[in-house]
Amino acid sequence: MKNKTKRDLALTFIFVLIISILLAFANVKFDSYQKQILSLMAIYGIMAVSLNLVNGITGVFSLGHAGFILLGAYTSALLTIPPDQKAMIFIIAPPSPLIANLHTDFFTATIIAGLVAAFGAFIIGFPVLRLSGDYLAIASLGFSEVLRILALNLQSITNGSLGLKGLPNYTNIWWSWGWLFVTIIFIVSLVKSSYGRALLAIRDNSIAAEAMGINVFKHTLMSFVISGFFAGVSGALYAHWLTTIDPRITTFGPILTYYVLIMVVLGGLGSISGSVVGAIIFAFLMEWLRAFEQPFTLFGKDFPAIQGMRMLVLSVLFVVTMIVWKRGIFGRGELTWEGIINFFKRLGLKRSDEK
Repeated sequence: MKNKTKRDLALTFIFVLIISILLAFANVKFDSYQKQILSLMAIYGIMAVSLNLVNGITGVFSLGHAGFILLGAYTSALLTIPPDQKAMIFIIAPPSPLIANLHTDFFTATIIAGLVAAFGAFIIGFPVLRLSGDYLAIASLGFSEVLRILALNLQSITNGSLGLKGLPNYTNIWWSWGWLFVTIIFIVSLVKSSYGRALLAIRDNSIAAEAMGINVFKHTLMSFVISGFFAGVSGALYAHWLTTIDPRITTFGPILTYYVLIMVVLGGLGSISGSVVGAIIFAFLMEWLRAFEQPFTLFGKDFPAIQGMRMLVLSVLFVVTMIVWKRGIFGRGELTWEGIINFFKRLGLKRSDEK
């Protein structure tokens, strides 16, 4: 057992080192657009893993993830925009004295954004998590929309519909992928702990878990708050990736929650590694399918640009995937070193048998 643990740690260290080298190479060789997409893959990964903690690992169907991302985005933006720039951005109403002189570095702003989102998750989760099933999903979606409408109307704090512009472009490959690594390590460690085993028990049968002495509400709320923290972190990264944020329904509305939900289901509901893979695939397809929204020629016939065409194609691909893999690419399984080693062993045995 100890030898296996040492082997897994050594392989993980080598894997992280290889990924770091590849990211350093990409940071030097890729153009700005390619680096932006690479950063977006990691940001989506954080969003997907944090939502999967609630929806897949705890078994609570929440649709309010975009609200926590919004809290993180606005909190970090207000902390990183210099005071003199805030005075120029807030045109309709002057900035509130509460936020007018706030300013800090990006790392501190990201941590505070996560804490604010976690607090928001606690405030929302305390009443909402007493519901279950569709009622919980609808209530969480409603609270998410409440946060977006507040951002739309609190002129002196969020600048209303005009949003916040000119955010420093802090988010890069290292910030995004570094936070993704921290998110994965934390949630994997949580799942393997006694708290994680309790969450899995709640997912499988909440009544039996409660009969065994597990405080279902307390553990579910803890999962919700942790998920909110990392959603807030992803929101901070996302805001400084966009450099302009506003409370439109297409930016931080239900559509963003559905995007993240697609990533989770695509990778496998309950699989952390599946969430990361699903997020990477989704980010790649969203950019690759952008060509379908440009004028194109098919079978010798010219077609005009059709707005929303990439979402139609992506939806079809998603439906086909769900037909082929009903539980997602990974299901509830994880990509482990033991599984990878066994795969190559079976592959080697198969080749030797063929010879």
